[in-house]
Amino acid sequence: MKPPKSYPIHKTEAEWKAELDGESYRILREKGTEYPFTGIYNTHFEEGIYKCKGCDAPLYNSTNKFESSCGWPSYDAAIEGALEFIRDTSHGMIRTEIVCAQCGGHQGHVFQDGPTPTGERYCVNSASIRFQPREK
Repeated sequence: MKPPKSYPIHKTEAEWKAELDGESYRILREKGTEYPFTGIYNTHFEEGIYKCKGCDAPLYNSTNKFESSCGWPSYDAAIEGALEFIRDTSHGMIRTEIVCAQCGGHQGHVFQDGPTPTGERYCVNSASIRFQPREK
């Protein structure tokens, strides 16, 4: 069995549990998924940056967010170098998991079915991110 990957930001599971609410811990650290259409950022379209809720690393620009009607916040690109892409064969599917490159926090999955020119749909859990409005 391969040891877990080490990320630049490392905390013990006790530290993660103390810092995150239960749903965010379940998603970021245990690779959970929130129910569709329940996340606070699903229909959120203000200008700014979406950051990792685990470590505050910038992950997505609001200019890359689009309405996908899939039930989760969707982006057609991430900030360069912000994510790690991991082959995921769980649940009888072959998918690409996306995790924060700084802390390894699970974000969701990226699919090649997006309607924008990139052709990608980063399907993200609201509980794994926080929004920082653009300064005016």
